Amino acid sequence: MAKEKITKTNKNISKSAGYGAEQITVLEGLEPVRKRPGMYIGNTAKEGLHHMIWEVVDNAVDEAMAGFCDRVVVTLHPDGSVSVDDNGRGIPVEKHKTTKLSALETVLTKLHAGGKFGEGGYKVSGGLHGVGVSVVNALSSYLKAEVRRDGKIWVQEYERGKAKANVKPIGNSKETGTTITFLPDKQIFSVLDFDLKYILDHLRQQAYLTKKLTILVADKRIKNNHSIYTFYFEGGIASYVRHLNRNKTPKHDRVFYVEKEKDGVQTEIALQYVDEYNETVISFANNIYTVEGGMHLQGFRTALTRTLNKYARDKGFLKEKDDNLTSDDTKEGITAVVSVKLKEPQFEGQTKAKLGNAEVKPIVETVLAEALQNFLEENPRDAEGIISKCLLAQKARTAARIARDSVLRKGAFDGLTLPGKLADCSSRDPKNTEIYIVEGDSAGGSAKQGRDRRFQAILPLRGKILNVEKARIDKMLANNEIKSLVIALGTNIGEKFNLEELRYDKIIIMTDADVDGAHIRTLLLTMFYRYFIELINHGHVYIAQPPLYKIQRGKEIYYAYSDEQKNEILTKNLNIKQINEVELSADSESEDIKKDNKTKSSGVSIQRYKGLGEMNPQQLWETTMNPATRLLLQVTIEDAARADETFAILMGSDVAPRKKFISTHAKSVKNLDV
Repeated sequence: MAKEKITKTNKNISKSAGYGAEQITVLEGLEPVRKRPGMYIGNTAKEGLHHMIWEVVDNAVDEAMAGFCDRVVVTLHPDGSVSVDDNGRGIPVEKHKTTKLSALETVLTKLHAGGKFGEGGYKVSGGLHGVGVSVVNALSSYLKAEVRRDGKIWVQEYERGKAKANVKPIGNSKETGTTITFLPDKQIFSVLDFDLKYILDHLRQQAYLTKKLTILVADKRIKNNHSIYTFYFEGGIASYVRHLNRNKTPKHDRVFYVEKEKDGVQTEIALQYVDEYNETVISFANNIYTVEGGMHLQGFRTALTRTLNKYARDKGFLKEKDDNLTSDDTKEGITAVVSVKLKEPQFEGQTKAKLGNAEVKPIVETVLAEALQNFLEENPRDAEGIISKCLLAQKARTAARIARDSVLRKGAFDGLTLPGKLADCSSRDPKNTEIYIVEGDSAGGSAKQGRDRRFQAILPLRGKILNVEKARIDKMLANNEIKSLVIALGTNIGEKFNLEELRYDKIIIMTDADVDGAHIRTLLLTMFYRYFIELINHGHVYIAQPPLYKIQRGKEIYYAYSDEQKNEILTKNLNIKQINEVELSADSESEDIKKDNKTKSSGVSIQRYKGLGEMNPQQLWETTMNPATRLLLQVTIEDAARADETFAILMGSDVAPRKKFISTHAKSVKNLDV
């Protein structure tokens, strides 16, 4: 969550003024990493902090994929440091002929140095391709490398990327492997607390992707209360698919699985259809999650549709020439994991979101088509379950297309038939506009009056929209609120979705800070995740952060966005050391605070906002809508599998998992507004 700033640029300055050779800075060694850490690990907050662990673990997983390692141990220490230990071959320690340093110091201090470059190293590898462990070294206030190889234990220590001494042996060992212990630098990171669940989710996924690799996580941060978690999956991604479907009803018993190497590319695919309307397809290249797919996913989709069509026609399920199943028919209700491993992956973009190797597509097509055809022939009952699911999707697609075409008729996106309740902005440049989806007419009225109508549009919703987790697109578009939202966005929906037609750069969900508001927000997020996931992947969806409290003493006014912030304002800004605060009732607008349990009033009043409609337009603008002062929470998907599972549990038709989820997390709820 970051506060947005408005910046202005003086365009009259000469393009070349003050820009010469003396302005070119040359950074040596690991200086570029410390200067611009975000370029290497994404950011210096939670994601970047944990990315440090991923990079060291990736090196150990590379050893496992090469067949030299079968155990990785990640340990969280009380001092905030992390150790990653593997039983691989151990990083070489002899002198490197080019750098004149030990191979260990070369790997830890030189960008683009490691066994992932040139011949004789790794056949396939993940991570940052040779920059990972050196980046971790650069961004750690302390790092210790312990290597077991050649019958000895070798050690070298570093401080902010610089070696404190040469590599030296400290003992003998018959084992091999590497242990990297690092302490993230507090000068770099804004967050230093490791999230155990976040770590477990990521490492569980890595264990699924690397069959027969044992990954242990030891949390030793709490004295006398150590926790150890072990991940080992004999079935690899087939086990992963079963895990993803554990709260769903499968349409066939057997999970389809194939693993085959062809032309230097190892393809591994597992899939199973379930009684759901949405697809869950997760793709990886060299164990790196490719959120935007790529050539391997294209090959998967092409082979899946072609093979199912061939089988359905051969067995008489499809008779007319025009009856062919489409890609949309074959992906409804599918849960699949597609993983490829290759020597020279080409990723599009710095985030490695998409695999670009064109040669991978026909390889995946061939491998899947052959194996799936055999699976269908050998397992007729499973095949019937799959084909019947696809045929049902085909019928529903026809009905949905008719519904969509009747709702989103020609002209609906040219501005002539926009929803009447939409208060549109005057700007027509999508890059500079934003739309607030607000709850109810009361909040909508305040938002319309308080907004900057040049670039801010307001769309009020009446009541709660349909839960799309339990409905197909035809029923979804019969809901007036959803219909208005789809038309307002301009992207269309389903197979005709077009991101380039999006009318607003920011889509901001703004609901009340109560249970109903949270429910409406969840319903909207479910819709975006299931039908407009590209809007989330491209960073267009946000959640507004309206304040919970208005605190006033005389002309001093403060806004607090949490109970902790409220107490901080009272103690630090208003110098109230001891507070005997009366609990505000649901219908109470404000309450005076008594000071020191005496009748003498502190002169401070607190207003608890129960809804956006309680704020006047000026307050709503100042606190929630002004780009210079507001707080916006950007919606991202860190883990697609976890997101899919969460939406299925909270919004799906199966009650048992939801009941278990609520009972498990009930005690962690601090403030329940009923």
